Amino acid sequence: MSQPGPVRRAVTPLAEFLRTEAGAATLLLMAALTALFWANSPAGDSYAAFWHHELTIGRITEDLQHWVNDGLMAIFFFVVGLEIKRELVVGELREARAALMPVIGALGGVVAPALIYLALVGSGPATSGWGVPIATDIAFAVGVLALLGARASGGAKLLLLAVAIVDDLLAIAVIAIFYTDHIEWGWLAFAAGVLVAMAALRGTFVSPWAYAVPALALWVAVLESGVHATIAGVALGLLTPARPVHGRPVMARLVHRWHPISAYLVVPVFALANAGVDLRGGALETALTQRLTWAVAIAMVLGKLIGIGGGVFAARGLGVGVLPAGMPARQVWPVAALGGIGFTVALFITDLAFKDQSMIDYAKVGIFVGSFAAALVGAVLLRLAGSGTAAAKSPREDPLPPR
Repeated sequence: MSQPGPVRRAVTPLAEFLRTEAGAATLLLMAALTALFWANSPAGDSYAAFWHHELTIGRITEDLQHWVNDGLMAIFFFVVGLEIKRELVVGELREARAALMPVIGALGGVVAPALIYLALVGSGPATSGWGVPIATDIAFAVGVLALLGARASGGAKLLLLAVAIVDDLLAIAVIAIFYTDHIEWGWLAFAAGVLVAMAALRGTFVSPWAYAVPALALWVAVLESGVHATIAGVALGLLTPARPVHGRPVMARLVHRWHPISAYLVVPVFALANAGVDLRGGALETALTQRLTWAVAIAMVLGKLIGIGGGVFAARGLGVGVLPAGMPARQVWPVAALGGIGFTVALFITDLAFKDQSMIDYAKVGIFVGSFAAALVGAVLLRLAGSGTAAAKSPREDPLPPR
């Protein structure tokens, strides 16, 4: 028997999203390794020289790395905004009991790593990096889960994706609130005006290209306001109608068009521009002796494991949330561990959190170590948990009935 229409509409975009993220993980890894090789090769000095080369477009002058981080990454966050909006309106997060579990898990997966990091790093300027270990990299996490094949149930993949999406929303809020140095209120008011105008017109024009100029104006206004420019991409994604406009699936078409560009172009270029840590001359050995490095790595692994796993089981035990259909409870801990794979957004926050280049490098080494360890722990826990699915009862029924 075929699935009901609403379920099919939710599952098909989700399956497409998972396939794209799983495929992009390999490209992302290759880009990160290329950056590391380039930065540590005999031509390593050219890595920093290339990405610090300044480029002026219009009235804006940035080096190439910041054009990537402020400009191209707005596309990445636009796609994130689209996914958040779609899941909230027509996807897996639209029902309260289905949404509460990943929301509580993601909240735990943000609070626990931040607290563990602060406890380990002590006092001083390193405390500003508490936001680094809170992010989950969807591409890498889903990619690792895909490599594990049939051992991971479809429900486990769904829970990981839902937690990562909520995690992204929380990370975006952290960037906007805690990693904004100053605010130019005039530019911010102009950005708000552009958003209001776009919201008023979004039912008038079906073609997304009609909004290209206002979208560019919004990006410039947010950049000049002092709030990180990528927030403009998130705002545009959340503004996009999740349901058809005049019978045309605007959001579905945007996701279909821009998600591959984000996954296969934007994120790998970002990794190429940001993952090149110079480890020559004993720099790696020095990084591995730094409290900052291990605070990041341990917070990513233990913080996500405790925070996500504890949050999910707390929601389940209190009867306020349900596991996805077909997901055994024993697979919660592997999913929680894989949530510790933080790369793209973690690197992004690193450059916002620290001004000292050595601290940036130590944090990035911690991200590499923590992400690898989280992937390894997740794979081992999933192997120990075994494959198989929970006994099916109903499309939304959890083995433990709500109280």
